[in-house]
Amino acid sequence: MSPEAGYRSGMSPSERVDSRRWLKRRLWSFVHAARGVWHLRTEPNARIHALATFAVLIAAVVSRLSPLEWALIVFAIALVFAAEALNTALEHLANATIPDHHPLVGTAKDLAAGAVLICAIGAAVVGVLVLGPHLVVIAAQGFD
Repeated sequence: MSPEAGYRSGMSPSERVDSRRWLKRRLWSFVHAARGVWHLRTEPNARIHALATFAVLIAAVVSRLSPLEWALIVFAIALVFAAEALNTALEHLANATIPDHHPLVGTAKDLAAGAVLICAIGAAVVGVLVLGPHLVVIAAQGFD
């Protein structure tokens, strides 16, 4: 597809306006998404994930990971933050919809939190499998 495909010279003025509106809506969708990511900073569990991420990234830099190992680490980190964002969204929607305690809402919140826990455990396993051998070598070199 050529770069001109979205903006052809033969487009009518109304098509150009529609094209600009489409682009503007897409840009605003990124602004809203970024605002959602920024909102995660207020979530206590996301702060714990951020601390763990910082430690993992330092260990990864020290370990001089291969591109594939970096991909595994980044994917695991992204998965945990995505799960945390979905969990937070579900909690906010549930609290806005049914502010009083409801057993089904409680179950839904528990399931969403459980999904985050599953992702976090999976990420920890990936971290141990990827970083563990590197850190053992680094530690062994320190004892020589």
